[in-house]
Amino acid sequence: MKTALVLGGAGFIGHHLAKRLLSEGYTVRVVDLKLPEYGMVDGIEYLVADLRDPRVVERVMVDKYQEPFDEVYQLAADMGGAGYIFTGWHDADIMNNSALININVAAWAKIYGVGKLFYSSSACMYPQDLQNYSNNPGLKESDAYPGNPDSEYGWEKLFSERLFLAYARNYGLNVRIARFHNIFGPEGTWEGGKEKAPAAICRKVAESEGKIEIWGDGRQTRSFLYIDECVEGVRRLMESDFTGPVNIGSNEMVSINELAEMVMDIAGKDLEIVHIPGPIGVKGRNSDNTLIREKLGWAPSQPLYQGLEKTYHWIKSQIDARNVEAN
Repeated sequence: MKTALVLGGAGFIGHHLAKRLLSEGYTVRVVDLKLPEYGMVDGIEYLVADLRDPRVVERVMVDKYQEPFDEVYQLAADMGGAGYIFTGWHDADIMNNSALININVAAWAKIYGVGKLFYSSSACMYPQDLQNYSNNPGLKESDAYPGNPDSEYGWEKLFSERLFLAYARNYGLNVRIARFHNIFGPEGTWEGGKEKAPAAICRKVAESEGKIEIWGDGRQTRSFLYIDECVEGVRRLMESDFTGPVNIGSNEMVSINELAEMVMDIAGKDLEIVHIPGPIGVKGRNSDNTLIREKLGWAPSQPLYQGLEKTYHWIKSQIDARNVEAN
């Protein structure tokens, strides 16, 4: 039976990934600062610990038999949506916390000799000058350099990619690196300031009977990838011989206004969109999936609308349940 360690496994992507690994027969350990918000899964070992502390990483990076894990998935990071990343108010924490975790993980993975190590990078590491127009043709992996991300979150992701690749070159660490493009779906953050655009819009539409607010003019564009396809891409990458980095994202690009219209259609509501000042990030971002098709023989294909339907109804159920409790 293979063993897997999911760092940041109580977070949105990590939680779904841990469940997938368990279903495939892995023995799974999850380590995070918290327990999963929407319930623990029988059969998964959960540890609450701070991965910024190297002594903690030393302790959790071997299984109960003091053997190195067959696979380590490093998803732990200080992150959030546009309201968290692009205001500039959290830059020092984002860079410090995430860099400390990655340095600790790389060092102890090398010392223990883990089988494979996956690192979750982000499309936020791409240069901002390639994303200054809404009709973005798709960001290729080779577009990463010369580096010029639009946020400190992106700069840290770029640094950590290079960190893990350096460990691969110098110490033979068997790494896999993927650049995630706006992952969304049920059991993710949907309120509180760290939620991303699909979840925020689903919440606003579910709660409103008149209008919803959107930051900027709503013409900024993105592609959004449903969580199940993200996890599928991660597993395929880990089973391959390709190191990466590789995009894991949809190439179905929409404007934020179009995203809101899709959600309103799903909800059966005709609401007014009010545009207000707020952090919006780059003007356009899309995933070029040429490399993932070439290396893995697969690329995401689920229409955005299908994922939004599942996500909207899940968020609506969370709101309804909370309202029942309040009354």
